[in-house]
Amino acid sequence: MRTVEEHLQTVLAGVVPLSPIDVTLQDARGCVLAESVTAPWPLPPFDNASMDGYAVRVADVNAASDGKPAVLDVIDDVPAGYRASQALREGAAIRIMTGAPIPEGTEAVIPVEWTDAGTEQVRINRDVQAGAHIRLRGDDIALGQVVATAGTVLGPREIAPLAAVGRGRVSVHPRPRVVVLSTGSELVEPGGTLTPGLIADSNGPTIAAAVEEAGAIAFRVGPVPDDPELMLSVLEDQLVRADLIITTGGVSAGAYDTVKAVLSTLGTVEFTKVAMQPGMPQGHGTLGEDRTPIFTLPGNPVSAYVSFEVFVRPVLRRMLGHSRIYRPVVRAVLSEPLTSPAGKRQFARADLRVDEGRYVVSPAGGQGSHMLGALSQSNALVVVPEEVTELAAGSPVAVLRLDEG
Repeated sequence: MRTVEEHLQTVLAGVVPLSPIDVTLQDARGCVLAESVTAPWPLPPFDNASMDGYAVRVADVNAASDGKPAVLDVIDDVPAGYRASQALREGAAIRIMTGAPIPEGTEAVIPVEWTDAGTEQVRINRDVQAGAHIRLRGDDIALGQVVATAGTVLGPREIAPLAAVGRGRVSVHPRPRVVVLSTGSELVEPGGTLTPGLIADSNGPTIAAAVEEAGAIAFRVGPVPDDPELMLSVLEDQLVRADLIITTGGVSAGAYDTVKAVLSTLGTVEFTKVAMQPGMPQGHGTLGEDRTPIFTLPGNPVSAYVSFEVFVRPVLRRMLGHSRIYRPVVRAVLSEPLTSPAGKRQFARADLRVDEGRYVVSPAGGQGSHMLGALSQSNALVVVPEEVTELAAGSPVAVLRLDEG
């Protein structure tokens, strides 16, 4: 029986980020940047007004007040996107809008709120310091400055400067296409008719959602009955659009465990047992000429989900190009006793919270591998080492956070 570390090392061996592709900024959201981008021009690209108002010389307004306003002729009007037709001269003002280029000779911008908003003459009620309300060229980003480094995860805040420096397209590691396939003749599509002996497929929607949450693209197939020929046909059909395949069910030692029967003769798929609870039966390997990775996860719903979190998610994150591929782990205090099987690493569903400045964690309901109610109440997994069988309330424990990372 493998340890968790041994199996994780096996499934991560040889996994590299997917080859970069060129995409639009809109399609780049959520992807990892595969190139570093430098600014071909500074931001702002020219000195401009930070407020609607009037371009002035400081000496012309240095004594302005409510009782004795400075009165200046307005000699030009500059909206955003245009330049002044003349330089600012002594004793005059130029009306200017936010973002418009600063006219030659301007020393400051007076906000319109400090004036009577005149269009031919303007009465200014306050003085101003040199440079006020002017955004200087390159004040935000300098020419040649790196605006995004390779490895950056692109969200709205990261895309903003890329667009501002004129990058309409960027090179990114694409989101892996993941086929999620549930197996078992007892499964019915959620919403379908249930008769005695049949159950709704929860694994397919759960694992597909987990794939999307990890940043990849899920294509859900299923449920597929326990028919070896049909199973083989479906897998062959799905290989053309898959960067990775995940199956659930059919990997134990039962008479109708079709996945194990079919895949044992194909590719490099290896079935093993991992010293963990839940999720002991595991399978992993490659299929087809392109050696597409495949994970065969247990059929019990909680076992499938925990197996995905522990083994599949790190693989997907590495394929995406992330430098951090694991969920964060924190130290917490156990609120109540917890038992664990000898010789197995337990991943116990739990509720993690902050209480008086420290993390406190409570086991969430029953820990059976079929108990989805407890899973829905959990936001973390308490990781109990193989050699530990009992933990008292107040014990410090390592906790895998499921709400971050």
